Formats: sequence, structure tokens, C-alpha cells
Amino acid sequence: MHTFDTTPPRVRRIRVTLAASVLLLASATAYAADLIWSKDAAGKCSFVAPASLTDAPKQWIGSCQGGKANGIGMLRARMGDQAGPAFYGEMREGVPVKGVVDLDGGYRVGLFSGREIGEGDLQWQDRLDSFNLAVRAATMVSQHYAGQKNTASANYYRDVAKQLEAQVE
Repeated sequence: MHTFDTTPPRVRRIRVTLAASVLLLASATAYAADLIWSKDAAGKCSFVAPASLTDAPKQWIGSCQGGKANGIGMLRARMGDQAGPAFYGEMREGVPVKGVVDLDGGYRVGLFSGREIGEGDLQWQDRLDSFNLAVRAATMVSQHYAGQKNTASANYYRDVAKQLEAQVE
């Protein structure tokens, strides 16, 4: 015996869309629960830092919306009075999207995996996009310090932007 679904097609589409939305929300919630959240030294902005930035205190220079790092900027680890590794790139609701981690002696480049930048296969376009985002971020940080009349830091981050841009060429 065959049974036929007499539910109108529109209602079936709504049910499928609703079920997919519930699954997506559940997976996003599980992902967010696995992330390790931190706050900048001033306590104003929350974020997830790539593992290569170490356990040192960190400073976010960029937009902070709803208490979370958002947009293009820099997340810098501080080891006492010394600057540590830095992430230059895009944050979305406190979570890195893509960019570059500037380590002493090299770069980690690409998408955020939930733990680190640049794990796994890296497509050419992702590499290019990551360095371009990093250049924009370093330039923005340079302008931030120029606005504070901190010429040394403004010049330093202008030079960082040039070094990052040289990786694209």
C-alpha cells in the first residue's frame, strides 16, 4: 500500500528549511563552545586568539562591537614590555576569519581552523586574500597610532604593512 504526502509543497519547504536551520545552529553552538575566549588587557573586548599567539596577554586594535573584536585589525601578544607574535586580519564576532600571524622568522597564513591560522591545505586565493587583509590591518594600526601622535609605532606598522605587501608581489 502506498501512502502519499498531501502536505502542500510550500509547507514541506518550510519544514526542511527549519530543520536545516536547527542543525546549523546546533553545530555553530558546539563550535563556539570549543573555542577559548580571552579579553584584551583593558577588559573591553573579547576574542579567540590563534594558538600561535601563546598564552601571553593580548591587545586588540580594531573595532569592538557588542564586546567582541570585529572587522579588520591586529591582535598582538605582549610578553612583559616586549611585543610578541601578532595576528593581522579579519575577526567576526570575536573569532578570527582569515589573515596572517607574524611570528619571529615567518608567517602563518590562511583561514582560522578553530585553533590556529593556516592549518590544512591553503588555496592560492586564500593566501592572497589573507596577505591583502593583513596589509589593510597593519595600515589601519599605523593610522591608529598616527592619530595618537605615536610616530614610532605608526612608522613601525607602516613598515609591517610594506613587508606584508611584499609577500603578495
